[in-house]
Amino acid sequence: MLVLITYDVQTSSEGGSRRLRKVSKVCQNYGQRVQNSVFECIVDSTQLKTLKLELESLIDKEKDSLRYYRLGNNYKTKVEHIGAKQSIDLEDPLIF
Repeated sequence: MLVLITYDVQTSSEGGSRRLRKVSKVCQNYGQRVQNSVFECIVDSTQLKTLKLELESLIDKEKDSLRYYRLGNNYKTKVEHIGAKQSIDLEDPLIF
């Protein structure tokens, strides 16, 4: 399924920049950045649970926020892109 993850980490607080980098790195392990603080991740339900546990252990729940949008398996009809920075299809073969 495609999951859209958005986050807002308060970088003005102590350790905020470090939390931001860690959240970004975890998201990069599961998907691709499509905008600042927005990632598209194709995961199964087990991977999503693991991803959520990893991210929620990193943030400060009093200052930061995470949002998960589950777009499901038929996401290709639900996502429309206009403008620069076209993303790659994560399910296409990767050719070097």
